[in-house]
Amino acid sequence: MKDSAAPVIEIRDLHKSFGPLEVLKGVDLTAPRGHVVVLIGSSGSGKSTLLRCANLLEYSQQGEILFEGEPIKWKGSGEHRQPADRAQIMRIRTNLAMVFQQFNLWSHMTILQNVMEAPVTVLGRDKAEVEAAARRYLEKVGIGDKADAWPSQLSGGQQQRAAIARALCMEPRALLFDEPTSALDPELEQEVVKVIKDLAREGRTMVIVTHDMRLAADVADHVVFLHNGSIEEEGPPSEVFGNPRSERLRQFLSATAPD
Repeated sequence: MKDSAAPVIEIRDLHKSFGPLEVLKGVDLTAPRGHVVVLIGSSGSGKSTLLRCANLLEYSQQGEILFEGEPIKWKGSGEHRQPADRAQIMRIRTNLAMVFQQFNLWSHMTILQNVMEAPVTVLGRDKAEVEAAARRYLEKVGIGDKADAWPSQLSGGQQQRAAIARALCMEPRALLFDEPTSALDPELEQEVVKVIKDLAREGRTMVIVTHDMRLAADVADHVVFLHNGSIEEEGPPSEVFGNPRSERLRQFLSATAPD
């Protein structure tokens, strides 16, 4: 049963391997309601895999995942472990909206149609109500005038903002961002950063994988530094960035410091 006081996402002792490669080695993660959790670390550290396991796009081999206090039901074990209740997975996925590095907009649909598609076809919501909400969210992310445009007519920053509007239109319990700015030029990146900062100020529950340390420092309530599939260090941004304890984190921050 859903527990309104429970974290939106809670992960305990999560293990994930791809064949012989162990990508996550017993990771714990908690995303309380209204908090922004930011995952940082070098390429291959397990950040994106952890996010995909949280959204059940990847299935872990060991550990617990809870959504608002409700544990995922599993069957089988190890490499054969998979969800036992498909209806549960679909319900939870619709409440965890993912924004990817690549925008994944449907090229044959207008921006408005892209934003409306899932709430209408997946959630079965009223089309007129969804259209009103979709236009509202497009205005919110600053591209209300692009509703009737095609994805190919938009810049990368505009397409990513459309993808965020699409995620918001699902009215999710949490937003998951996987490197939302890494495919963008610096100028366009700032358009998307502004939207994410605005969402953080609203108290949206978010888990963000990012290479942008300034964004992490600005929006995070809690920062998690992953190294080789384990949590090397975590804490509030003032501590993680201002007083890193581990040598590995100090090296990472030195390497990623802006010029």
